[in-house]
Amino acid sequence: MNGKAKFNLWYWVAAFFGLMVIQYFYVTATQVATIPYSQFESYLKDGKISEVAVSDQYIQGKFKEPVDNRPMFVTTRVEPELAKDLQQYDIVVSGQVQSTFLRDLASWVIPVALFVGIWMFMLKRMGAGGMGGGLMQIGKSKAKVYVESDTGVTFDDVAGVDEAKEELVEIVDFLKNPADHNRLGGRMPKGILLVGPPGTGKTLLAKAVAGEAGVPFFSISGSEFVEMFVGVGAARVRDLFEQARQKAPAIIFIDELDAMGRARGIGPMAGGHDEKEQTLNQLLVELDGFDSSSGLVLLAATNRPEILDPALLRAGRFDRQVLVDRPDRVGRVQILDIYMKKAKIASDVDAEQIAALTPGFTGADLANLVNEAALLATRRDGQAVTMEDFNNAIERIIAGLEKRNRLLNPKERDIVAHHEMGHALVAMTLPGVDPVHKVSIIPRGIGALGYTIQRPTEDRFLMTREELENKMCVLMGGRAAEWVVYRHLSTGASDDLVKITDIARAIVTRYGMDDKLGHVALEQDRRAFLAGDQPYYGPQERSYSEATAAAVDAEVRKIMAGVFDRTVKVLEERRNILEATAKLLLEKETLLAKDIKSVIEAESATAPAAAS
Repeated sequence: MNGKAKFNLWYWVAAFFGLMVIQYFYVTATQVATIPYSQFESYLKDGKISEVAVSDQYIQGKFKEPVDNRPMFVTTRVEPELAKDLQQYDIVVSGQVQSTFLRDLASWVIPVALFVGIWMFMLKRMGAGGMGGGLMQIGKSKAKVYVESDTGVTFDDVAGVDEAKEELVEIVDFLKNPADHNRLGGRMPKGILLVGPPGTGKTLLAKAVAGEAGVPFFSISGSEFVEMFVGVGAARVRDLFEQARQKAPAIIFIDELDAMGRARGIGPMAGGHDEKEQTLNQLLVELDGFDSSSGLVLLAATNRPEILDPALLRAGRFDRQVLVDRPDRVGRVQILDIYMKKAKIASDVDAEQIAALTPGFTGADLANLVNEAALLATRRDGQAVTMEDFNNAIERIIAGLEKRNRLLNPKERDIVAHHEMGHALVAMTLPGVDPVHKVSIIPRGIGALGYTIQRPTEDRFLMTREELENKMCVLMGGRAAEWVVYRHLSTGASDDLVKITDIARAIVTRYGMDDKLGHVALEQDRRAFLAGDQPYYGPQERSYSEATAAAVDAEVRKIMAGVFDRTVKVLEERRNILEATAKLLLEKETLLAKDIKSVIEAESATAPAAAS
């Protein structure tokens, strides 16, 4: 509509100028007689001229009576001295009239055109982008609109989240056949909130819904609603829903909903007129204002549901919450199968084995893993991606990049070797602990001077206190090995101590596993919700007395001391194996589980003979 109006405006401007040109030439041809200068002097002597207008180039005027039906004349001005000299020889003196119409027209049109051009350029810049997203269209939604062919994603491209996929299949059926779902009086949910840790495929699932349904898909991030101008976010929410209603059935997908849906009235600046709150209020109004039977479905994704406003999550708005969790072992295999199809994989690659090595990996992590393995294979000029490439990629992701140029002195290398073998031997001794996969003293990442990788046999969701203490013993193995061999401690176990202390404190304060304090949860989990091992750095509220806090500290120290003593005892009983495996590790720098087991078997076979 705007383009059509613009075309009509310029059409009338062009027609106006064209009419002016035609009128000028018509008047000149029918009303003005172009005469020689000598004839002008003759008319002047005869008294036939009534008015004269003299310029530096020509003379214009009117006749007393029209000559040849033309009331006006024009002639080129000639110098009087020259005219007299020429008239002596009976010569007709005339001159060429130089028309200045185009020059005069250009002198008027060009400034106007330049002004209009600059004006329209500024409007275009302000309306189409420019500063702050466009002043003239600042209230317009920035949603990207996709159709089925644009998303390029279907449910076949999504794996590892079967339960979430089943929930969304129903949405696709509703968008294709809304009448079938309304025949019993039920209605589809107005909003579906996809909740899960980062990288689990929430955005991919939303695009798959659009790809399967074949309807317009409006995709926008929650942060794109809020600008520096008050009221812009609310205007964009209104515009987004208006566009979606015009193209219904359609899907609206808001990624990172927590950017605009944060709970109102919290924080130090808990005012009632905040721009984000206006945007949230408008979203709540729009959710109440549309009928789900119209074929409009709102999808949203967040990894921080705990900070969303309760009014956003009540029934009638986001009716359904779908958890998109980290995939289990079977799900990881399915995801790896999808991404491995895009790479040239060698025959020795086993997706089951890779899935066993990657507990806790999300879909994005697994995609990155396959890509890293492919890059490593390309770097070594291989013909296909092998299992060794995947192992190296896993180590690179978990432990960091190898730092072979970080040279340690012989004493430090010896300490690191005994430290890492302490972890490995304790893990291979205690029951219920993940088996050791690899031990290395090659520095990696920012501060790791060595590393021990364990390979879980299965995904675990529950742990007993005994299993937690065994895990603590494995983490304490490095520090205990340094004490057994050197009778002193180093700074190499600082990260291990943090993890051990966290587990011990959780046993006392969160899991209620301590006999003295009883079955009481004194603290909440300080990790951010759904964010895995990411810590929460906010202030910790304490709801117990100073006496209880002292008791907690005492019990934590008691658990830590018991774990250390138990680990030292395990390693002292296997001192010869610790020394032999550490020596072998210094020679080879990297040992696999089978290498360590062969040393253990050899030392176990020679131990009875030495005793006898």
